[in-house]
Amino acid sequence: MRRRFVVPVLLGVAALVAGAAAGPRAMPPEEQLITAPGYRAQPAYADNGQEAADLRWLASGTVPGSGTPWQDMARWALVDVHAHLEANGTVSAGPGGPWDHFWPRDGSFAAVALSRSGHPSDAASVLDRLARLEFDPAVGFQARYAMDGSPLTDRPRQSDGCGWVLWAIAEVRRDDDAGVPPSASELRDRCVRTLTGLVDGGRRLPPPSPDYWEVPVTRTSLGTVAPMLAGLAAAGRDYAATGDLEASSRTHATVASLATTVERGMGPGYERFGDDGGLDASLVVLLPPFTAEDDLPAGMVRAVEKARAHYQREASQPAGGVAPGVQWLKPGGASWTPQTALVALSDAAGGQWHAAGLRLAWLDAHRTAHGSLPEKVTRTGRPAGPAPLVWTASLVVLTLAELDGTSASGAS
Repeated sequence: MRRRFVVPVLLGVAALVAGAAAGPRAMPPEEQLITAPGYRAQPAYADNGQEAADLRWLASGTVPGSGTPWQDMARWALVDVHAHLEANGTVSAGPGGPWDHFWPRDGSFAAVALSRSGHPSDAASVLDRLARLEFDPAVGFQARYAMDGSPLTDRPRQSDGCGWVLWAIAEVRRDDDAGVPPSASELRDRCVRTLTGLVDGGRRLPPPSPDYWEVPVTRTSLGTVAPMLAGLAAAGRDYAATGDLEASSRTHATVASLATTVERGMGPGYERFGDDGGLDASLVVLLPPFTAEDDLPAGMVRAVEKARAHYQREASQPAGGVAPGVQWLKPGGASWTPQTALVALSDAAGGQWHAAGLRLAWLDAHRTAHGSLPEKVTRTGRPAGPAPLVWTASLVVLTLAELDGTSASGAS
Protein backbone atom coordinates (compact mmCIF):
# COMPACT_ATOMS: atom_id res chain seq x y z
CA MET A 1 0.00 0.00 0.00
CA ARG A 2 1.20 3.50 -0.76
CA ARG A 3 2.36 5.61 2.15
CA ARG A 4 1.69 9.27 2.58
CA PHE A 5 4.65 9.34 4.98
CA VAL A 6 5.85 12.45 4.40
CA VAL A 7 9.94 17.05 5.27
CA PRO A 8 7.61 19.93 4.77
CA VAL A 9 6.90 21.51 1.41
CA LEU A 10 9.79 23.35 -0.21
CA LEU A 11 8.66 26.54 -1.86
CA GLY A 12 10.03 27.82 -5.15
CA VAL A 13 10.54 31.46 -5.96
CA ALA A 14 7.15 33.15 -6.21
CA ALA A 15 8.33 36.58 -7.34
CA LEU A 16 8.63 37.65 -10.94
CA VAL A 17 12.16 37.72 -12.31
CA ALA A 18 12.46 40.86 -14.40
CA GLY A 19 14.43 41.05 -17.64
CA ALA A 20 16.48 43.97 -18.81
CA ALA A 21 13.28 45.88 -19.43
CA ALA A 22 9.87 45.85 -17.78
CA GLY A 23 6.57 44.80 -19.34
CA PRO A 24 6.60 42.10 -21.99
CA ARG A 25 10.19 41.09 -21.19
CA ALA A 26 9.36 40.14 -17.60
CA MET A 27 9.78 36.45 -16.88
CA PRO A 28 6.84 34.39 -15.62
CA PRO A 29 6.89 33.31 -11.97
CA GLU A 30 8.68 30.10 -11.13
CA GLU A 31 6.71 27.06 -10.18
CA GLN A 32 6.70 25.70 -6.65
CA LEU A 33 7.33 22.30 -5.20
CA ILE A 34 3.84 21.06 -4.50
CA THR A 35 4.50 17.80 -2.67
CA ALA A 36 1.96 17.12 0.05
CA PRO A 37 2.99 18.62 3.42
CA GLY A 38 4.76 16.21 5.72
CA TYR A 39 6.09 13.87 3.05
CA ARG A 40 8.49 11.44 4.71
CA ALA A 41 8.56 13.57 7.88
CA GLN A 42 11.10 12.93 10.55
CA PRO A 43 10.94 11.53 13.14
CA ALA A 44 7.61 9.92 12.20
CA TYR A 45 9.11 8.08 9.25
CA ALA A 46 11.50 6.18 11.50
CA ASP A 47 9.23 5.97 14.52
CA ASN A 48 6.31 4.29 12.78
CA GLY A 49 8.50 1.49 11.43
CA GLN A 50 8.27 2.48 7.79
CA GLU A 51 12.00 3.13 7.48
CA ALA A 52 12.76 -0.40 8.69
CA ALA A 53 10.18 -1.84 6.29
CA ASP A 54 11.72 0.04 3.36
CA LEU A 55 15.19 -1.20 4.29
CA ARG A 56 13.94 -4.78 4.38
CA TRP A 57 12.28 -4.35 0.98
CA LEU A 58 15.47 -2.89 -0.53
CA ALA A 59 17.52 -5.74 0.93
CA SER A 60 15.22 -8.29 -0.72
CA GLY A 61 16.43 -7.11 -4.13
CA THR A 62 19.33 -5.14 -5.56
CA VAL A 63 20.04 -1.42 -5.83
CA PRO A 64 21.46 -0.44 -9.23
CA GLY A 65 24.26 2.05 -8.78
CA SER A 66 25.38 0.66 -5.42
CA GLY A 67 28.90 1.82 -4.65
CA THR A 68 28.60 4.83 -6.97
CA PRO A 69 28.01 8.50 -6.07
CA TRP A 70 24.36 7.92 -7.02
CA GLN A 71 23.64 5.09 -4.59
CA ASP A 72 21.56 7.29 -2.28
CA MET A 73 19.52 8.62 -5.19
CA ALA A 74 18.90 5.07 -6.40
CA ARG A 75 17.78 3.87 -2.99
CA TRP A 76 15.27 6.69 -2.57
CA ALA A 77 14.09 6.31 -6.17
CA LEU A 78 13.28 2.65 -5.53
CA VAL A 79 11.60 3.42 -2.21
CA ASP A 80 9.49 6.08 -3.92
CA VAL A 81 8.38 3.71 -6.68
CA HIS A 82 7.48 1.06 -4.13
CA ALA A 83 5.72 3.60 -1.91
CA HIS A 84 3.37 4.51 -4.76
CA LEU A 85 2.51 0.90 -5.59
CA GLU A 86 -0.89 -0.28 -4.41
CA ALA A 87 -1.69 -3.85 -3.41
CA ASN A 88 -3.88 -4.09 -6.54
CA GLY A 89 -0.90 -3.34 -8.85
CA THR A 90 -1.69 0.27 -9.73
CA VAL A 91 1.13 2.82 -9.39
CA SER A 92 0.34 6.47 -8.91
CA ALA A 93 2.39 8.97 -10.91
CA GLY A 94 3.13 11.10 -7.85
CA PRO A 95 2.02 12.09 -4.38
CA GLY A 96 -1.58 13.18 -4.53
CA GLY A 97 -3.65 15.68 -6.47
CA PRO A 98 -3.85 15.21 -10.25
CA TRP A 99 -0.91 12.76 -10.10
CA ASP A 100 -2.84 10.29 -7.95
CA HIS A 101 -3.77 8.24 -11.03
CA PHE A 102 -2.38 5.26 -12.91
CA TRP A 103 -0.87 5.93 -16.33
CA PRO A 104 -0.05 2.85 -18.47
CA ARG A 105 3.18 4.59 -19.51
CA ASP A 106 4.36 5.33 -15.95
CA GLY A 107 3.24 1.90 -14.79
CA SER A 108 5.26 0.25 -17.56
CA PHE A 109 8.45 2.01 -16.52
CA ALA A 110 7.77 1.24 -12.86
CA ALA A 111 7.32 -2.47 -13.66
CA VAL A 112 10.68 -2.61 -15.44
CA ALA A 113 12.42 -0.70 -12.62
CA LEU A 114 10.96 -3.10 -10.05
CA SER A 115 12.01 -6.09 -12.12
CA ARG A 116 15.50 -4.77 -12.79
CA SER A 117 16.06 -4.21 -9.07
CA GLY A 118 15.15 -7.78 -8.18
CA HIS A 119 11.48 -7.44 -7.21
CA PRO A 120 9.72 -9.68 -9.75
CA SER A 121 6.54 -10.16 -7.73
CA ASP A 122 6.01 -6.39 -7.59
CA ALA A 123 6.65 -6.11 -11.33
CA ALA A 124 4.17 -8.93 -11.93
CA SER A 125 1.48 -7.14 -9.93
CA VAL A 126 1.82 -4.05 -12.14
CA LEU A 127 1.71 -6.04 -15.39
CA ASP A 128 -1.28 -8.02 -14.16
CA ARG A 129 -3.16 -4.82 -13.31
CA LEU A 130 -2.37 -3.46 -16.79
CA ALA A 131 -3.83 -6.65 -18.25
CA ARG A 132 -7.07 -6.13 -16.32
CA LEU A 133 -7.67 -2.47 -17.21
CA GLU A 134 -10.59 -1.39 -19.38
CA PHE A 135 -9.37 -1.49 -22.99
CA ASP A 136 -10.73 -0.53 -26.41
CA PRO A 137 -9.46 -3.00 -29.04
CA ALA A 138 -9.51 -0.28 -31.69
CA VAL A 139 -7.37 2.24 -29.80
CA GLY A 140 -6.05 0.75 -26.59
CA PHE A 141 -5.81 2.21 -23.13
CA GLN A 142 -7.31 5.27 -21.57
CA ALA A 143 -4.79 8.05 -20.91
CA ARG A 144 -5.02 7.21 -17.20
CA TYR A 145 -7.06 5.28 -14.66
CA ALA A 146 -8.19 5.77 -11.10
CA MET A 147 -6.17 4.00 -8.43
CA ASP A 148 -8.88 1.35 -8.11
CA GLY A 149 -8.35 0.57 -11.80
CA SER A 150 -11.55 2.15 -13.07
CA PRO A 151 -11.27 4.13 -16.33
CA LEU A 152 -11.09 7.93 -16.36
CA THR A 153 -12.76 9.35 -19.45
CA ASP A 154 -12.00 13.05 -18.99
CA ARG A 155 -9.22 12.81 -21.60
CA PRO A 156 -9.01 11.10 -24.98
CA ARG A 157 -7.47 7.65 -25.14
CA GLN A 158 -3.73 7.59 -25.90
CA SER A 159 -2.74 4.97 -28.43
CA ASP A 160 0.92 5.06 -27.34
CA GLY A 161 0.01 3.09 -24.20
CA CYS A 162 0.24 -0.32 -25.85
CA GLY A 163 3.72 0.47 -27.12
CA TRP A 164 5.03 1.16 -23.61
CA VAL A 165 3.30 -1.93 -22.24
CA LEU A 166 4.72 -4.25 -24.90
CA TRP A 167 8.23 -2.95 -24.23
CA ALA A 168 7.75 -3.46 -20.49
CA ILE A 169 6.55 -7.06 -20.85
CA ALA A 170 9.58 -7.98 -22.95
CA GLU A 171 12.02 -6.24 -20.62
CA VAL A 172 10.60 -7.83 -17.49
CA ARG A 173 10.68 -11.29 -19.08
CA ARG A 174 14.34 -10.82 -19.98
CA ASP A 175 15.05 -10.04 -16.34
CA ASP A 176 13.05 -12.85 -14.75
CA ASP A 177 10.13 -14.95 -15.96
CA ALA A 178 8.72 -14.73 -12.47
CA GLY A 179 7.95 -11.08 -13.12
CA VAL A 180 5.59 -11.87 -15.99
CA PRO A 181 2.14 -13.04 -14.87
CA PRO A 182 0.08 -15.41 -17.04
CA SER A 183 -2.23 -12.51 -17.95
CA ALA A 184 0.65 -10.72 -19.70
CA SER A 185 0.60 -13.09 -22.67
CA GLU A 186 -2.99 -12.23 -23.52
CA LEU A 187 -2.21 -8.55 -22.94
CA ARG A 188 0.72 -8.80 -25.34
CA ASP A 189 -1.47 -10.41 -28.01
CA ARG A 190 -4.19 -7.83 -27.54
CA CYS A 191 -1.79 -4.89 -27.79
CA VAL A 192 -0.07 -6.31 -30.86
CA ARG A 193 -3.45 -6.70 -32.60
CA THR A 194 -4.45 -3.15 -31.66
CA LEU A 195 -1.21 -1.55 -32.84
CA THR A 196 -1.08 -3.64 -36.01
CA GLY A 197 -4.58 -2.45 -36.86
CA LEU A 198 -3.77 1.19 -36.11
CA VAL A 199 -0.82 1.13 -38.53
CA ASP A 200 -2.44 -1.23 -41.09
CA GLY A 201 0.32 -3.76 -40.75
CA GLY A 202 2.95 -1.01 -40.89
CA ARG A 203 1.77 0.54 -44.14
CA ARG A 204 0.62 3.82 -42.59
CA LEU A 205 1.26 6.05 -39.62
CA PRO A 206 -1.30 5.70 -36.83
CA PRO A 207 -4.12 8.25 -36.55
CA PRO A 208 -3.41 11.38 -34.46
CA SER A 209 -3.55 10.79 -30.72
CA PRO A 210 -2.37 12.69 -27.64
CA ASP A 211 1.04 11.49 -26.49
CA TYR A 212 3.06 12.20 -23.35
CA TRP A 213 2.55 15.95 -23.88
CA GLU A 214 -1.12 15.16 -23.15
CA VAL A 215 -2.52 17.85 -25.42
CA PRO A 216 -4.89 17.50 -28.41
CA VAL A 217 -3.19 17.10 -31.79
CA THR A 218 -4.43 17.02 -35.37
CA ARG A 219 -1.38 15.28 -36.83
CA THR A 220 0.41 12.09 -35.88
CA SER A 221 3.25 12.85 -33.49
CA LEU A 222 6.53 11.04 -33.06
CA GLY A 223 5.56 10.67 -29.40
CA THR A 224 2.75 8.37 -30.52
CA VAL A 225 4.42 6.31 -33.23
CA ALA A 226 7.88 5.86 -31.64
CA PRO A 227 6.58 3.87 -28.64
CA MET A 228 4.43 1.82 -31.03
CA LEU A 229 7.44 0.92 -33.17
CA ALA A 230 9.59 0.13 -30.14
CA GLY A 231 6.80 -1.86 -28.50
CA LEU A 232 6.10 -3.98 -31.56
CA ALA A 233 9.82 -4.68 -31.96
CA ALA A 234 9.98 -5.74 -28.32
CA ALA A 235 6.91 -7.96 -28.80
CA GLY A 236 8.60 -9.68 -31.73
CA ARG A 237 11.55 -10.55 -29.49
CA ASP A 238 9.21 -11.61 -26.70
CA TYR A 239 7.29 -13.98 -28.97
CA ALA A 240 10.61 -15.58 -29.93
CA ALA A 241 11.58 -15.89 -26.26
CA THR A 242 8.36 -17.74 -25.52
CA GLY A 243 8.66 -20.06 -28.53
CA ASP A 244 6.01 -18.55 -30.80
CA LEU A 245 8.21 -18.13 -33.85
CA GLU A 246 5.30 -17.60 -36.24
CA ALA A 247 3.98 -14.64 -34.24
CA SER A 248 7.53 -13.32 -33.89
CA SER A 249 8.07 -13.41 -37.65
CA ARG A 250 4.71 -11.80 -38.32
CA THR A 251 5.36 -9.01 -35.80
CA HIS A 252 8.87 -8.36 -37.08
CA ALA A 253 7.43 -8.00 -40.60
CA THR A 254 5.07 -5.31 -39.26
CA VAL A 255 8.03 -3.58 -37.58
CA ALA A 256 10.05 -3.58 -40.81
CA SER A 257 7.14 -2.10 -42.74
CA LEU A 258 6.35 0.47 -40.07
CA ALA A 259 10.01 1.52 -39.80
CA THR A 260 10.00 2.30 -43.53
CA THR A 261 6.75 4.24 -43.11
CA VAL A 262 8.14 6.23 -40.19
CA GLU A 263 11.36 6.91 -42.05
CA ARG A 264 9.38 8.22 -45.00
CA GLY A 265 6.81 10.16 -42.98
CA MET A 266 8.86 11.48 -40.04
CA GLY A 267 12.39 11.66 -41.41
CA PRO A 268 14.92 12.93 -42.03
CA GLY A 269 14.49 15.53 -39.27
CA TYR A 270 12.37 13.47 -36.84
CA GLU A 271 10.71 16.52 -35.35
CA ARG A 272 7.53 16.21 -33.34
CA PHE A 273 5.38 16.04 -36.49
CA GLY A 274 8.10 14.90 -38.85
CA ASP A 275 8.92 18.05 -40.77
CA ASP A 276 7.88 20.57 -38.10
CA GLY A 277 6.93 20.95 -34.46
CA GLY A 278 10.51 21.07 -33.22
CA LEU A 279 12.67 18.25 -31.94
CA ASP A 280 11.12 16.18 -29.19
CA ALA A 281 12.44 13.83 -26.50
CA SER A 282 10.40 10.93 -27.87
CA LEU A 283 12.94 10.44 -30.68
CA VAL A 284 15.23 8.64 -28.21
CA VAL A 285 12.60 5.88 -28.02
CA LEU A 286 13.77 4.85 -31.50
CA LEU A 287 17.19 4.05 -30.00
CA PRO A 288 18.47 1.56 -27.38
CA PRO A 289 17.37 0.41 -24.87
CA PHE A 290 13.95 0.65 -26.52
CA THR A 291 15.05 -0.87 -29.82
CA ALA A 292 17.66 -3.48 -30.68
CA GLU A 293 20.44 -3.24 -33.21
CA ASP A 294 18.57 -4.76 -36.16
CA ASP A 295 15.10 -3.34 -35.51
CA LEU A 296 15.48 -0.22 -37.67
CA PRO A 297 17.28 0.59 -40.94
CA ALA A 298 20.84 1.79 -40.40
CA GLY A 299 20.20 5.07 -42.22
CA MET A 300 17.20 5.77 -40.01
CA VAL A 301 19.25 5.13 -36.87
CA ARG A 302 21.96 7.55 -38.04
CA ALA A 303 19.39 10.25 -38.74
CA VAL A 304 17.73 9.75 -35.34
CA GLU A 305 21.10 9.89 -33.57
CA LYS A 306 21.85 13.17 -35.33
CA ALA A 307 18.45 14.57 -34.34
CA ARG A 308 19.02 13.40 -30.77
CA ALA A 309 22.26 15.39 -30.53
CA HIS A 310 20.49 18.50 -31.84
CA TYR A 311 17.59 17.99 -29.43
CA GLN A 312 19.89 17.89 -26.42
CA ARG A 313 21.41 21.23 -27.41
CA GLU A 314 18.26 23.00 -28.54
CA ALA A 315 16.08 21.86 -25.62
CA SER A 316 18.65 22.71 -22.92
CA GLN A 317 17.29 24.87 -20.12
CA PRO A 318 18.93 27.58 -17.95
CA ALA A 319 19.43 25.38 -14.87
CA GLY A 320 20.60 22.38 -16.89
CA GLY A 321 18.39 19.52 -17.99
CA VAL A 322 16.06 19.69 -20.97
CA ALA A 323 12.51 20.60 -21.90
CA PRO A 324 10.30 17.85 -23.36
CA GLY A 325 10.52 19.50 -26.74
CA VAL A 326 12.14 22.45 -28.45
CA GLN A 327 8.68 23.97 -28.94
CA TRP A 328 7.32 22.84 -25.55
CA LEU A 329 4.14 24.77 -24.81
CA LYS A 330 4.70 25.71 -21.16
CA PRO A 331 6.76 28.85 -20.43
CA GLY A 332 9.08 29.46 -17.51
CA GLY A 333 12.37 27.86 -18.50
CA ALA A 334 11.91 24.76 -16.33
CA SER A 335 13.88 21.57 -16.88
CA TRP A 336 11.75 18.42 -16.91
CA THR A 337 13.31 15.50 -15.09
CA PRO A 338 11.58 12.64 -17.00
CA GLN A 339 13.00 13.77 -20.32
CA THR A 340 16.41 14.56 -18.79
CA ALA A 341 16.47 11.05 -17.31
CA LEU A 342 15.25 9.58 -20.62
CA VAL A 343 18.27 11.13 -22.34
CA ALA A 344 20.51 9.75 -19.58
CA LEU A 345 19.09 6.26 -20.16
CA SER A 346 19.68 6.61 -23.89
CA ASP A 347 23.26 7.76 -23.21
CA ALA A 348 23.90 4.78 -20.96
CA ALA A 349 22.40 2.24 -23.36
CA GLY A 350 24.39 3.76 -26.23
CA GLY A 351 27.70 3.47 -24.40
CA GLN A 352 28.01 7.19 -23.71
CA TRP A 353 28.75 6.59 -20.04
CA HIS A 354 30.34 9.95 -19.27
CA ALA A 355 27.35 11.82 -20.71
CA ALA A 356 24.96 9.60 -18.74
CA GLY A 357 26.97 10.28 -15.59
CA LEU A 358 26.71 14.03 -16.09
CA ARG A 359 22.93 13.77 -16.42
CA LEU A 360 22.72 11.60 -13.31
CA ALA A 361 24.89 14.04 -11.37
CA TRP A 362 22.56 16.87 -12.36
CA LEU A 363 19.47 14.93 -11.31
CA ASP A 364 21.13 13.97 -8.02
CA ALA A 365 22.02 17.60 -7.30
CA HIS A 366 18.41 18.71 -7.80
CA ARG A 367 16.62 16.28 -5.54
CA THR A 368 14.36 17.57 -2.79
CA ALA A 369 15.31 17.78 0.88
CA HIS A 370 13.62 14.40 1.43
CA GLY A 371 15.73 12.81 -1.30
CA SER A 372 13.08 12.46 -4.00
CA LEU A 373 13.30 13.34 -7.67
CA PRO A 374 10.89 16.15 -8.61
CA GLU A 375 8.99 16.52 -11.85
CA LYS A 376 10.72 19.79 -12.74
CA VAL A 377 13.62 22.06 -11.83
CA THR A 378 13.06 25.81 -12.17
CA ARG A 379 15.31 28.05 -14.22
CA THR A 380 17.12 29.04 -10.99
CA GLY A 381 17.68 25.42 -9.98
CA ARG A 382 14.91 24.76 -7.45
CA PRO A 383 12.86 21.54 -7.36
CA ALA A 384 9.31 22.11 -8.58
CA GLY A 385 6.11 20.22 -9.22
CA PRO A 386 5.30 16.92 -7.50
CA ALA A 387 8.08 14.97 -5.84
CA PRO A 388 8.63 12.14 -6.18
CA LEU A 389 7.68 11.63 -9.80
CA VAL A 390 7.54 7.87 -10.33
CA TRP A 391 8.43 8.05 -14.03
CA THR A 392 11.68 9.89 -13.29
CA ALA A 393 12.49 7.62 -10.36
CA SER A 394 12.03 4.57 -12.58
CA LEU A 395 14.19 6.03 -15.35
CA VAL A 396 17.02 6.75 -12.92
CA VAL A 397 16.95 3.13 -11.71
CA LEU A 398 17.05 1.87 -15.30
CA THR A 399 19.92 4.22 -16.22
CA LEU A 400 21.99 3.03 -13.28
CA ALA A 401 21.23 -0.58 -14.19
CA GLU A 402 22.59 0.06 -17.68
CA LEU A 403 25.73 1.62 -16.26
CA ASP A 404 26.55 -1.01 -13.67
CA GLY A 405 25.64 -4.04 -15.73
CA THR A 406 22.68 -5.24 -13.66
CA SER A 407 20.43 -4.90 -16.72
CA ALA A 408 19.35 -8.21 -18.18
CA SER A 409 18.01 -6.54 -21.33
CA GLY A 410 19.23 -7.86 -24.62
CA ALA A 411 18.11 -4.70 -26.43
CA SER A 412 20.97 -2.49 -25.28
